[in-house]
Amino acid sequence: MTENKYDTVVVGGGVAGLTASVYLARAGQKVLLVEKNNECGGLVNTFNRDGFYFDAGVRALLDAGIIFTMLKDLNIELEVVKSPVSLGIANEIINIKDIDSLEEYRNLLKKFYPGSGGEIDEVIMIIRKVMKHMDVLYGIENPVFKDLKRDPGFIFKKILPWFPRFLFTVRKINRMNNPVEDYLKTIVKDPSLRDMISQHFFRNTPSFFALSYFSLYLDYFYPRGGVGKLPEALKGKLLEFGGELKTKTKITGVFPAEHSVKDDQNLSYIYKNLIWAADLKTLYRIAETETLSPAIKATIEETRAKILSNRGGDSVFTMFLEVDEPLESFGKIAHGHFFYTPLKQGLGETHREELNDLLNNFAQVGKEEILNWLDKFTRLNTYEISIPGLKDPILVPPGKTGVIISLLAEYDLFKQINEAGWLDEFIKELEDRVLKVISDSVYPLLKDKVIARFSFTPLSIESRVGSSEGGITGWEFQESMPVINKIQIADRSVLTPIPSVYQAGQWVYSPAGVPMSILTGKIAADKVLKR
Repeated sequence: MTENKYDTVVVGGGVAGLTASVYLARAGQKVLLVEKNNECGGLVNTFNRDGFYFDAGVRALLDAGIIFTMLKDLNIELEVVKSPVSLGIANEIINIKDIDSLEEYRNLLKKFYPGSGGEIDEVIMIIRKVMKHMDVLYGIENPVFKDLKRDPGFIFKKILPWFPRFLFTVRKINRMNNPVEDYLKTIVKDPSLRDMISQHFFRNTPSFFALSYFSLYLDYFYPRGGVGKLPEALKGKLLEFGGELKTKTKITGVFPAEHSVKDDQNLSYIYKNLIWAADLKTLYRIAETETLSPAIKATIEETRAKILSNRGGDSVFTMFLEVDEPLESFGKIAHGHFFYTPLKQGLGETHREELNDLLNNFAQVGKEEILNWLDKFTRLNTYEISIPGLKDPILVPPGKTGVIISLLAEYDLFKQINEAGWLDEFIKELEDRVLKVISDSVYPLLKDKVIARFSFTPLSIESRVGSSEGGITGWEFQESMPVINKIQIADRSVLTPIPSVYQAGQWVYSPAGVPMSILTGKIAADKVLKR
């Protein structure tokens, strides 16, 4: 067995692992980043098929006072453009330009739900308040990425005036920590209207973060060349600073007592510190604790039980279309980032109770019953539609358009259907229905113009990214979370009970996203350097 010695080994080449590795390498450490796939980026990834560039995970990025601050600190130039958002219900579409577009959204809801005018006004008022809090929360460059010793003016001019407002905002956030579905029930009586507002979000998303979506829509940006340009830039910096990168390598064992990890080629790597920026369930499944002291082992076992008993958050089904129609045709309808609901009825219990009944009685349920449910599910859903070429025309062949259509999907449904042996058939049925719903409503130009199509399922995400249950935002929201989910103690989110092991990324904080993954990567690196 070959051994290699490092100051820090980082496992997981998503943006969290890349961030941690870059900062450690810049500080002069001998660093190894290990990634199981051929490419880095995880859920921040762009790929090419037939000359069409598609984003495999996130469709746009949000700065949150973190991404641009990090890029500036690392002297990375990333050319970006705004990623404007459209919202649509049935045949009504609004293009969001600025804060005044909130009035258009109010009018859109009132047009479809005229009997709920007062409740809609109250929801809009709450969204305005949340937007003001978001301005505070992400209103300054994140100090974690600033050298405060060299820039004391930042402390006195920025942090000190901002900090009391930040504490006030945190109190407001914590008061709105209940699930958005429950929160809206206290305001909105019409269940269809509640659905129209809430089915954009993951199940049980905390109210504050759910109702901040209008702020997010105003702040989305897109790197020229695709979202994958961000991890590509970080990878370049890692190599520039002398860090090592090993791809197509899977870590299969963690041995804290020996300060070593083992890969799938039976190679061993010795570390002083380990940063785990991959799926946390995997860490606790493969961590060897028998040779640790009884007290440390007991603490790890307690955390292991908590981690393994929880589930990854909601997953998605994504269909990619290569279309023989120019970008201009699509640009006349909506922006390149588009949230669309074909019917005002809303999902109701289709994605909750009805689906749970199917899953709980799967052995007795026939294909026809599942496909009947699928009909309803696809007709009533909300879709996230992304057209990369409308943000950067070089991402498609001339005269063509690449279209990405996503909807929230239940991992267990795909898993049980796969075990029943008809996953490929189910995927085709789902693709057919999604394409029909979208082409019968907002994009009739898709009919007879699709050159090729293919899909990623929650099982695809679990396999490629490695996330438990195909989750894309970390953990399923529960009353008791297995990880930190309070912004004021985010610095603790990287700590583990395993000696000299830190955690970072999508699976160590909820709700998580690209900015939080980057932030936890930097915090983990800082913890290592302070040791």
